[in-house]
Amino acid sequence: MVKNIILDFGDVLINLDKSATAREMLKFGFAGITPELDTLFKEYEKGLVDTGDFLNQVAHQFPKASMEELLGAWNAILLDFPEERLTFLENLAEQNQYRLFLLSNTNDLHIEFVKKEMGMSRFNRFKNAFEVFYLSYEMGMRKPDAEIFEFVLEQNQLTAHETLFVDDVKENTDAAASLGIRVWNLQVGQEDVTQLNLFL
Repeated sequence: MVKNIILDFGDVLINLDKSATAREMLKFGFAGITPELDTLFKEYEKGLVDTGDFLNQVAHQFPKASMEELLGAWNAILLDFPEERLTFLENLAEQNQYRLFLLSNTNDLHIEFVKKEMGMSRFNRFKNAFEVFYLSYEMGMRKPDAEIFEFVLEQNQLTAHETLFVDDVKENTDAAASLGIRVWNLQVGQEDVTQLNLFL
């Protein structure tokens, strides 16, 4: 029996265009993720690099781009947060049948952009639906590392088999499943989080 639900943010609640940043950066000489950039992005997602250092390092790699252009490209991945998903989430929270948690791989720039685009009133509606709002850059950990799932389970005294984790990235749901957590690897464009009842 499911008692706890852990939801991802990107492409589960908010829509993403995952190739948008790379497309935008092609204008400035981007030719693919180098090992150096991959490490930088993951460290920024873990909060191990602050926003100023992150932007300076990216600017050094792409000198043709202005800071404004870099920010635009970085945030291009983020699309809309449909009202029906937010309402669904609020209704789920109001029913008080499940403990709800957010667990997102994200970074300071993306969250600040989301707050600005949603407006703080709507963002707070979103945040307040959850018992705890876990963001990777505040935790120093990221999915799919086992430690992040173990941390959420231990901190909240959750039993793995009573917990459902919803994420669109198979690598993340596989990692959670290996710890005994129930999972729904949501297929973007074919399934929607509002169909959650089918998995409970």
